[in-house]
Amino acid sequence: MTDIAVDTYSYTPPDRGWLLTELQGDKQPVTATSATLDFTKFTAGTHYPNGYIPSGVVLGIVTATGKLGAYASGNADGTQTPVGILYNPIQVPADTSRKVQAAYVDCFAVVSISRLPSNSGYVSAVATALPLVKFRA
Repeated sequence: MTDIAVDTYSYTPPDRGWLLTELQGDKQPVTATSATLDFTKFTAGTHYPNGYIPSGVVLGIVTATGKLGAYASGNADGTQTPVGILYNPIQVPADTSRKVQAAYVDCFAVVSISRLPSNSGYVSAVATALPLVKFRA
């Protein structure tokens, strides 16, 4: 049965200071792709201590499900390969099994490494894995 219940979310303003190619107005700022998040692949105290996964977190795709999780080089589920950087902050729902779509930046962007959130997961291997994203100190 399809769930058509209305959900209410509160939002935090996006802090995309890390994205140096952000444009104003009605122009598309960067090329973004979207996929469903797997909240079990994020750690509460590390990735969302205030209830939000911040914009700027590096993401990988879980091979078995095709969902996005937090990138970590030591993982063996697909998220050890970075595929992009979370574009908007995402509120983590109480029911983490809910499907939530997220946009991520995977090409044609310039990113300031120093402005990424402290829990972003960025390491030098991310720059190698995302050759269409230009990383600047």
